[in-house]
Amino acid sequence: MRVKVLSRNPDDYVRETKLDLQRVPRNYDPALHPFEVPREYVRALNATKLERVFAKPFLSSLDGHRDGVNCMAKHPKSLSTVLSGACDGEVKIWNLTRRQCIRTIQAHEGFVRGMCVRFCGTSFFTVGDDKTVKQWKMESPEYGEEEEPIHTILGKTVYTGIDHHWKEPVFATCGHQVDIWDEQRTSPKCSLTWGFDSISSVKFNPIEVILNMRTNTLCWNPMEAFIFTAANEDYNLYTFDMRFLESPVRVHMDHVSAVLDVDYSPTGKEFVSASFDKSIRIFPVDKGHSREVYHTKRMQHVITVKWTLDNKYILCGSDEMNIRLWKANASEKLGVLAPREKAAMNYNQKLKEKFQFHPQIRRIAQHRHLPKSIYGQIKEQRIMREARRRKELNRRKHSKPGSVPFVSERKKHIVAVVK
Repeated sequence: MRVKVLSRNPDDYVRETKLDLQRVPRNYDPALHPFEVPREYVRALNATKLERVFAKPFLSSLDGHRDGVNCMAKHPKSLSTVLSGACDGEVKIWNLTRRQCIRTIQAHEGFVRGMCVRFCGTSFFTVGDDKTVKQWKMESPEYGEEEEPIHTILGKTVYTGIDHHWKEPVFATCGHQVDIWDEQRTSPKCSLTWGFDSISSVKFNPIEVILNMRTNTLCWNPMEAFIFTAANEDYNLYTFDMRFLESPVRVHMDHVSAVLDVDYSPTGKEFVSASFDKSIRIFPVDKGHSREVYHTKRMQHVITVKWTLDNKYILCGSDEMNIRLWKANASEKLGVLAPREKAAMNYNQKLKEKFQFHPQIRRIAQHRHLPKSIYGQIKEQRIMREARRRKELNRRKHSKPGSVPFVSERKKHIVAVVK
């Protein structure tokens, strides 16, 4: 058995007389600086300020559509290729490296409601208001060859969404019902119906949760197959675990209007959302509030959004016929970095993480400039939430004990779970 005893000698720190100077303990180790923590705090403060100064996420705008951009799709094999569909039935294929349109197709009469790329990347599918499903070649036609689809399926109702299987020649469409199709057949393999409401979005691994308001779209976490996030009309996003659907894992609040689209980053740690309030927001999966909000003066209602597969950029399509390219990390420096730059960036990042809860650094890091309309709506919603909380508190205070139960924020928005 070993016993260690700590002892202090009063002769080391007690003054002999009142006239003696106070003894100050000093560390004579040359590797340690006596003001190391204050110096690191100042460096962390400067690094946080510089991050906000150099936060310029907007990169470019892809012009060319003559009507609002309604949907987009990513190429599974090419990082620089993105497809977009507009409200006038036009489909464009873009090269992000050159930031140019490399191909234009008049695919449908009316809106292009949905599009997806085949898992091999050789073709893509589109659905529109003309009740058709069309499969197109990814490559441009040769000289003298007409622009025609490979296959065309004429349906009985309007299709509002489409998604392709990741490994098999099977795709799903939605509208009045959900249809599962084989690429070689002109009739669906099976059809799924539920009630009389039309279905606005379809993704593989179908799941069913009933919320207070309509869900516009959902997206599966690429790293956790049982986690998905739903974009709702009640201004919120809900992350669910398909194994426990009684309540969402997390409620993500910050938008001030209906959330229209959502897409995950390839790492599965964050997702980006597009809203009717003319902004896009980036949310960490485990946080209830966004870490970034992107907006411009000319950007209108954002209808669709995608996160590129290299985890560096975000694309959004909006009502005013533009596709905008943003940086996923607003203050990230693009291009090749020197070793000293990388070391400095890593050092500053660690300092910011170390002092992230200090009031001044936290205030600078969290501050975001917002349009006047969004700022006013946030203030109004805060007042409404406080009024509802106060009303519930008064009801509970003047009611029989236990008659007004406490309901968590996660369960307030769930109407029912159908098993």
